[in-house]
Amino acid sequence: MATLRLIFMGTAELACASLRALVQNRGTLDAELVAVVTQPDRPKGRDLKPQPSFVKQAALDLALPVLQPERARNESFLAELRALQPDLIVVVAYGQILPQALLDLPRHGCLNVHTSLLPKYRGAAPIQWAIANGDAETGVTIMKMDAGLDTGPILATEGTPIAVMDDAATLHDRLAQLGAALLVRTIPDHIAGRLVPRPQPTENSSYARKITKEDGRLDWFQPAQCLWNHYRAFTPWPGSYTLLPGTEKNRLLKVLRMELAQAAGQPGEILAADRNGILVGCGDGALRLIEVQREGGRRLAAAEFLAGFSLQPGQRLG
Repeated sequence: MATLRLIFMGTAELACASLRALVQNRGTLDAELVAVVTQPDRPKGRDLKPQPSFVKQAALDLALPVLQPERARNESFLAELRALQPDLIVVVAYGQILPQALLDLPRHGCLNVHTSLLPKYRGAAPIQWAIANGDAETGVTIMKMDAGLDTGPILATEGTPIAVMDDAATLHDRLAQLGAALLVRTIPDHIAGRLVPRPQPTENSSYARKITKEDGRLDWFQPAQCLWNHYRAFTPWPGSYTLLPGTEKNRLLKVLRMELAQAAGQPGEILAADRNGILVGCGDGALRLIEVQREGGRRLAAAEFLAGFSLQPGQRLG
């Protein structure tokens, strides 16, 4: 049997675990990674210098050839892929919709590692929305790609519980490893024709839209449990924040650490502000802010913050 000619496409940090797993298992898979495709270097940081993607850096560390087309549908890029004669393309968090011409190129198709149990949470942010919606479980899906948005037939899935203290960062890392391991197990059976792709059911499908900075604002009219889930979902980005009482500038207060509390009050009402933290009423229940950071300031324990900024019971956070 001929060596499998494999192309990997990915950009985000999530994809690195799958790339490394493919390299580590090249012998078992009898595969050759002929190219890694990732998005072009983008300006980042205060000086806006072009920076490589996570996948590009990982590929360079692994001494793999890298391609960086501006658009995956560019004819010159597609011609470059055809010349490589791939048998299989693996796609993980690449960040662009792939054209049908690319999907049709490898004889074994294109496989995608998606971090949800499809058809639930198709789209850009399945990890965050699974936590924000209070789901007890999520997982990974290996899908044979079609031209739709995460709508292709399913080859394999594996679930994992969402722990009470999981946030987007911890769940991201766990799903990255889970997906990488499932990918390596799935490829041989897929290539051998032992797997029958299962069309995704139309019922229970949902879309996980992209997260925005505005999603981090705490809506105190929501139940405390809902806000706790959102805080976990949006850690580390965009984080959670509220507005301090008053009309002056720099009212934004980042909430870096919080906990559920047994108390009740009006939404946004400060119920207590002392060495134990800032106790705030919600639509149902309450939250205690443990660590905060004022806009332009440094992160402080709530007790330290209160030493320099007076908050009194009865005042409202917005």
